[in-house]
Amino acid sequence: MTVFILVAGAFTGPHVWRDTAARLVHEGAEAHTAALTGLGGRPAGDVAAVDLETHIADVLAVIDRVGAGPGREIVLVGHDYGIHPVLGAADRRAGAIARIIHLDAGMPQDGVPALAAVPDERLRERLSGGGDGGEGERDRLSASAGEERAGELPPPDRDAWPLWGSTAGLSDEALDGLTARAAPQPLGTLLQPLRLTGAAAQVPATGVLCTGNGPGIELVQLGVDAGDPALVALAGRGVTFFELPTGHWPMLSCPAELAGVLLAAAGGGGHRLSSADAARTPPHLRPFLLDVPERPRERTGNTDLYLPDGPGPHPAVVFVHGGPVPAGVRPTPRDWPTLTGYARYVAGLGAAAVTLDHRLHAVSDYGRAAEDVAAAVERVRADPRVDGDRVALWFFSGGGPLTADWLAAPPAWLRCLAANYPILAPLPGWGLSGARFRPVEAVARAGKLPVVLVRAGREIAGIAVTVEEFLTEAARCGADVEVVDVPEGRHGFETLDPTDDAREAVRRAVAAVLARLTA
Repeated sequence: MTVFILVAGAFTGPHVWRDTAARLVHEGAEAHTAALTGLGGRPAGDVAAVDLETHIADVLAVIDRVGAGPGREIVLVGHDYGIHPVLGAADRRAGAIARIIHLDAGMPQDGVPALAAVPDERLRERLSGGGDGGEGERDRLSASAGEERAGELPPPDRDAWPLWGSTAGLSDEALDGLTARAAPQPLGTLLQPLRLTGAAAQVPATGVLCTGNGPGIELVQLGVDAGDPALVALAGRGVTFFELPTGHWPMLSCPAELAGVLLAAAGGGGHRLSSADAARTPPHLRPFLLDVPERPRERTGNTDLYLPDGPGPHPAVVFVHGGPVPAGVRPTPRDWPTLTGYARYVAGLGAAAVTLDHRLHAVSDYGRAAEDVAAAVERVRADPRVDGDRVALWFFSGGGPLTADWLAAPPAWLRCLAANYPILAPLPGWGLSGARFRPVEAVARAGKLPVVLVRAGREIAGIAVTVEEFLTEAARCGADVEVVDVPEGRHGFETLDPTDDAREAVRRAVAAVLARLTA
């Protein structure tokens, strides 16, 4: 028999599992909930003394009470913060656990506190003592999780739950109930580092990704292909994955569907990631879809300059890669076939082309990536072989949020902005605060700046939503946007889908950018 132990996330308790647990029992499994101290379990007492180890002990008590044995397989399910005590307990009882299920939860590492997984970056800074902010910012944070007092963090107001995870799929009644029954989170549970020996890593694992709150399997696979060490390790371990098309609280938005996924996961089902190996060329390193001749390039710092034939100064196109890209990935993005292919193609048509590397290694790095791009652009504009008054910027994928600065205040020399399959608003769960890096808002200030947007017809769902939001706002404010559609193209189609239609779309997009650049 499968024995589920369900551990809820921050501010919540056993009550959130009611419908899911009932469905699991109906299907013949056992279902137990772990009541964490201060979150539906025993009263916290001295709340300042409650920490992550307290909650690990709570989960251990349930494991020991239900007991593993012949014919009884214990499956631990950790939602959100709950994955931290789940992993801590599994590390101490690895032999008794058949599987660990990460339910819309991260991959906590040894020595890292749960605070690192809090989505709201400004709240993370405040709780870690890294920032205070002005009066308006303090008011916003107070609404999001209250002012911490006496060693605890009060739960969010009803309208502030999205700062902790997408509420997509929740009815008004469910959201009211979530708010009414939420409990303060003891601060020590967020601040104490998780300690792991490595035993839990030997237990089979499954990730359940709620695609209304973050990336799905396709984006995770892209991370494996790009060489993200943490994701590569998951592929090597044979971790299985499921998707649920809902927000961060599936036990409230779709309990029956969640129960079905948990049962399938317990049986070893799910999608397995493809490992990156020498016999399989990662998609981003496959050949560019156009056959363009090699051209010489000049490498200076983090930029490569491809010059066209003939005397200058030449108009220039600066290609900005997406991400996040792990810091140790080789080759670096400026050597990826998509960027070098576009650069050689554009240079062959008479414009200078630039590829560059920037430091977007995590979603928290957009600020320094923006600095890298701006510095590279100024360095290119200062080159006497480049016409510094005729420059286009072309962004890709996760580089999309970097377009916001240029849309919000386009300089006179910026003749065109282009974007291929871009992310045009922070994705759910990113935790980016403030108004910066939100192209869907910045486009209203773009004025007469021409924008060329290359839209993949088979785009990842969460990214496609941001593109449509951008286009809706662009239409409302009368922005100059030309859309080049690739109906059967996927995210990264230039190396994934070398079809005639995709090739024609690339030619159209380049022609559109160069026409505006030279007008």
